[in-house]
Amino acid sequence: MAEPLRVIEICAGAGGQALGLEKAGFEHELAVELDENAVNTLRHNRPHWKVVKGDVADPAVWDPEDYAPGPGRAPIDLLAGGVPCPPFTIAGKQLGATDERDLFAWAVEQVKIVQPRALLLENVRGLSMPRFAGYRQHVLDKLADFGYAAEWRLLHASDFGVPQLRPRFVLVAMKPEDFVHFHWPAPTGEAPTVGEALLPLISANGWRGAEEWAKKANDIAPTIVGGSKKHGGADLGPTRAKRAWAELGVDALGVANDVPGPDDVFPVGPKLTCEMVARIQGWDGEEFKWTFTGKKTSSYRQIGNAFPPPVAKALGVAIVAALNRTAARREFDPVIEHDPIYRALRETGDFMTAAQIARKAKEDLSDPEIDRRISLLSRDFEIIKETRQSGLAYKLGAFRAFTGQADHKRHEYFRDRETLSKIS
Repeated sequence: MAEPLRVIEICAGAGGQALGLEKAGFEHELAVELDENAVNTLRHNRPHWKVVKGDVADPAVWDPEDYAPGPGRAPIDLLAGGVPCPPFTIAGKQLGATDERDLFAWAVEQVKIVQPRALLLENVRGLSMPRFAGYRQHVLDKLADFGYAAEWRLLHASDFGVPQLRPRFVLVAMKPEDFVHFHWPAPTGEAPTVGEALLPLISANGWRGAEEWAKKANDIAPTIVGGSKKHGGADLGPTRAKRAWAELGVDALGVANDVPGPDDVFPVGPKLTCEMVARIQGWDGEEFKWTFTGKKTSSYRQIGNAFPPPVAKALGVAIVAALNRTAARREFDPVIEHDPIYRALRETGDFMTAAQIARKAKEDLSDPEIDRRISLLSRDFEIIKETRQSGLAYKLGAFRAFTGQADHKRHEYFRDRETLSKIS
């Protein structure tokens, strides 16, 4: 039997990605997580793992240098994580690099130190939007500077047997000689409906309406939302999601303590228990068996903020096949462009007029369109402008994101213990 590959997982949450990677053949060398309840869940389920609680970017919590390859120390096989989503979520302000919680750029910088054989980072669909084209290009170019080939892909949990929408934007990177063996996992088939997935659980106390309810719950669920510590108790999402749940016969205004009794009647339908929400998230109680510790609201948030284990397993299996080179070679173009304007400015390193940018980017763009896209870039990068006789000229300045700077505003944000306790 092959030796398990070693993984370091940052922002590990309550273990959705961790469990999926374990099922794919990875052994955790280290898991780092900020939330105490999630840490307790990880330690409860895998007491032999080294689980560290604290801000993953604090060198006092863990030092990436300790895991860099050296004499008698082989490189870590995988650096993985689900870094905070609020900087990119469509429902939020999409502050990106200027959000103090953003750790995506910092995580990419750790690749230079740890030098893992592979990198896996996942986040919300919002990161795939045009708003973050420059941010994505920066990440790809940075990884290329470190000697890695990388690619982004939007994956849908429902393609991997998980009965909910849950699109996730995933980044995978490896050395080019391994990456040519990496294939994005293919869909595994149609996901069960909410009714099919939950019927065994919702009928456990003999509810007479269970079969009829399951027939009505004949579609996959909207995306489970874990919610924020800044707000109230657990519920199943914003207004639009609640309407979608109601159409499935589910009361989304909270989470139930118990499954329905034999004669229970509901105006809309029953509320789901945490166990049911976990089933919707991909913990099936068999292959992906897991126990969540803590009170109901905490458990719900741990579940709702997790990466579905079946999706993590599928990605892990694909990464293992690439690292072991058991998968066929593929054609891969390492020059991937998400934002040719960012790339033109970065490669030139000097002031460029709109006309020069258009020529360099090889796109037929009007001055207003270039200015609009420069405006998007300016939310994540400093853009220096200079008025010339031929018109306005632009130069790419510093990346605004936290990458480990000692003087970054993130440190002040995280020094506030009250704020720290509310970080989601």
